[in-house]
Amino acid sequence: MENQPSIRINLRQSVPASCNLNRMNISYNWLKEYLQFDLSPQETADALTSIGLETGSVEEIQTVKGGMEGLVIGEVLTCAPHPNSDHLHLTTVDIGNGEEPLKIVCGAPNVAAGQKVVVAAIGAKLYFGDDEITIKRSKIRGEESFGMICAEDEIGAGASHDGIIVLPENAKAGTPAKEYYNVTSDYLLEVDITPNRIDAASHFGVARDLAAWLNQAGKPYKLTKPSVEEFSVDIREGGIEVIVENRNACPRYSGLTIRGVTVKESPGWLKSKLLLIGLRPINNIVDITNFVLHETGHPMHAFDAARITGNEVTVRAMPEKTKFVTLDEEERELSENDLMICNSEKGMCIAGVFGGLESGVTEKTTDIFLESAYFNPTWVRKTARRHGLNTDSSFRFERGADPANTVYVLKRAAMLVKELAGGKIEGEIRDIYPVPIERARVNLSYDKINRLIGKEIPEETVKNILNSLEIEIENETDGELTLRIPTYRVDVTRGVDVIEDVLRIYGYNNVAVSDSLKANLSSQMPADRKQKLQTLISEQLTANGFNEILNNSLTKKGYYEPLETYPASRCVPLLNPLSNDLNVMRQTLLFGGLESIAYNRNHKHGDLRFYEFGNCYFFDAEKKNTENVLAPYSEEFHIGLWICGKRTHKNWATAGEQSSVFELKAHVENILKRMGINGNQAFFEAGQNELFSVAMNVKTHKRSIGSFGIVSPEIGKKFDIDTEVFFAEMNWDLLMKESEKQPVRFSEIARFPAVSRDLALLVDKETTFAQIRQIALKSEKKLLRQVSLFDVYEGKNLPESKKSYAVNFLLQDEEKTLNDKQIDNVMLSIRKNLESELGAQLR
Repeated sequence: MENQPSIRINLRQSVPASCNLNRMNISYNWLKEYLQFDLSPQETADALTSIGLETGSVEEIQTVKGGMEGLVIGEVLTCAPHPNSDHLHLTTVDIGNGEEPLKIVCGAPNVAAGQKVVVAAIGAKLYFGDDEITIKRSKIRGEESFGMICAEDEIGAGASHDGIIVLPENAKAGTPAKEYYNVTSDYLLEVDITPNRIDAASHFGVARDLAAWLNQAGKPYKLTKPSVEEFSVDIREGGIEVIVENRNACPRYSGLTIRGVTVKESPGWLKSKLLLIGLRPINNIVDITNFVLHETGHPMHAFDAARITGNEVTVRAMPEKTKFVTLDEEERELSENDLMICNSEKGMCIAGVFGGLESGVTEKTTDIFLESAYFNPTWVRKTARRHGLNTDSSFRFERGADPANTVYVLKRAAMLVKELAGGKIEGEIRDIYPVPIERARVNLSYDKINRLIGKEIPEETVKNILNSLEIEIENETDGELTLRIPTYRVDVTRGVDVIEDVLRIYGYNNVAVSDSLKANLSSQMPADRKQKLQTLISEQLTANGFNEILNNSLTKKGYYEPLETYPASRCVPLLNPLSNDLNVMRQTLLFGGLESIAYNRNHKHGDLRFYEFGNCYFFDAEKKNTENVLAPYSEEFHIGLWICGKRTHKNWATAGEQSSVFELKAHVENILKRMGINGNQAFFEAGQNELFSVAMNVKTHKRSIGSFGIVSPEIGKKFDIDTEVFFAEMNWDLLMKESEKQPVRFSEIARFPAVSRDLALLVDKETTFAQIRQIALKSEKKLLRQVSLFDVYEGKNLPESKKSYAVNFLLQDEEKTLNDKQIDNVMLSIRKNLESELGAQLR
């Protein structure tokens, strides 16, 4: 592995847009190093999903973008100065195809005859970030060039652009570059890890679970855990001592000293593995700890041994308000309840959470101390929340690492260090484990298994599944099992937990659905009016092509910090947030919907219509000093609508059409009508809101009940959304109140005809149709049934400050036919009021 050429992977290619600590990136090829099986990547994803490890996507990844297609090893036969340039060279290059050498103009300062180089022939594609360049025949300073001699960064084999790549003499001309650099394809499986399944937060953990499924499915497989049998200590005496003062916070601590290591760049195979799953390589020592973490699921830490004064590591808490600088160069104030890894003088690392700036491994490091420990999950979780940190290490320790795995992990890492960095192991492994953590003991009967699952599963099948899950059957008597649970399964402590494991491996789909239906009384209770109306509107929106979404009420405070409409000061904060991305309660449904839109667009679903019902939460500092502690807090129930992409796609019958804000407006109007809120009670009015580039307020005569418009492009950019998004949000509680005011009335079909009249009005540009409509309805309350706008004109033959509205008025009397005199009187009244209040004139 050491002699393989180094490969650099384009991170933009290899890391999915939606990546967080609850989602594991699992390499298909890496997985197969521990588990031999015959499933395709998609079949593997389906199998994992069926056993509770939901796999969201399967993405093909290449170690180098483009796979080095069209690139070939060549030999520079001649190299002469360019006659029309003082820095260019004219070269001839043999690319081993048996044809005439290629004439290539090269600007690299290090090009020379006799070199073996990488050549991009005509038609080859090179990638620079997101840009793709196709090599073409060209003329440079009057000389033709039929290709390009490449530098490292131009083919993705490194970061250097100082000159062209010069390969060893034994490189053979004509060899495809992808073969020389061992460019391979892999598949990235995006596995969602639920909080209870921390045992699956690694490649071996996933392989172990998949092996249980393969066993039950009767498919061939072989699970192999990397061996550490060849581990040996080079120097028996010496090594750094370990003292654990707080054994409640640190039940087990294992450490090992290695002297004489060489810190350098990691080999290509190691860098490739880390980059594929979205980690940035740093150096061989740090990369090994990250590799072992994602292989076994157990966090490690490497210290520069020269920084461990007193030749001893002490695990203890520091005095309250002690200053400590972490790896991100931020000075933090420690609590007396923060567990620290210390030398004889000061802290070096926040245990299980984050390393210190001064004790980390650097290029100058020659001796290291490897740490593999089991920290109390509660201590780690509280410390991480206290400092607003959420790291790969804390993510695992908070949920429960495997206390039985520390020494194995230490040996595995030490063997890799000796292989990749040299050095000698000094002293025996220090393993402080005074009170071993026992495996959980669970009692369970076959009868209970069958009763809860709803199907009788053969006893041998149950035993086979338990064995494949490494759950030991300690004793069996009269249908009762006494089981011992592996220490890495921290979530399995009761009989029902074991039954759940048996069922997921047996297969949920293998349990037939019963013909009988069992329900409690509450399910038969009539829904209240609010629920009925919510269901009514949901059905209406769904019928119009919308999909309902449900987003987390927790969100990021940073979304609100630049806003005035929803200021950050009004956010309800969490005392112990899970992360900085989930540290406040939402004030608006907008941002959750934008996250959903971004996720779908990243998965090639661009034409979207979403709606959501949900609570929004507010804090009012002015009410904080009242006797009622809840007074500053309030919540509202809202409805949100999002539209983006195309309204219709191009086909033989219609042309494609983009969605627009007018489409959203129609849906808002339909919601109001469906709830019995007619145009006399609610209207739209132009507004200003930093969430929107164009905004309209939805109002009644007494208050605003919502708004809609085009989401501001600046906000869209924060979510990497580069298309227009149309958003509406209304206060459902206020809509309910308005709906209650509108009793449903029956009326016969009118026996007398309606009369239509049009007015062409010249008004100021600032005048809105809503103003005209409101004045008209106020002018005639009995006979005027409807006011509608059917044309707007601005431009030629009109003053610059004016525009023309063509408005239709519909009049009707329920008791008799209107005569001309009545109609003229009504229209005259409307005209006069429009003239006096808006300065409107007839054209």
